[in-house]
Amino acid sequence: MAETDIDPTDTVDARGAACPGPLMDLIGWVRSADPGDVVLLLSDNDRSLTDVSEWIDETDNDLLAVDESGDGYGFYVEVA
Repeated sequence: MAETDIDPTDTVDARGAACPGPLMDLIGWVRSADPGDVVLLLSDNDRSLTDVSEWIDETDNDLLAVDESGDGYGFYVEVA
């Protein structure tokens, strides 16, 4: 993963999980997080690119960045 200037509150490593596992892991973390927290979701599942962005569109949370470098993806999500 390439470095960003975003400092996540926590990291959820869902690499190796089948769809919809990474999204479910993210949702579980967000439900217990405080507003303003930033989670970094790590996933190597291509479907996560669609799943996470569609879920963000249905919530008040913000997708700050997507890191597509390396062999996976990093989704920086700020909790609303």
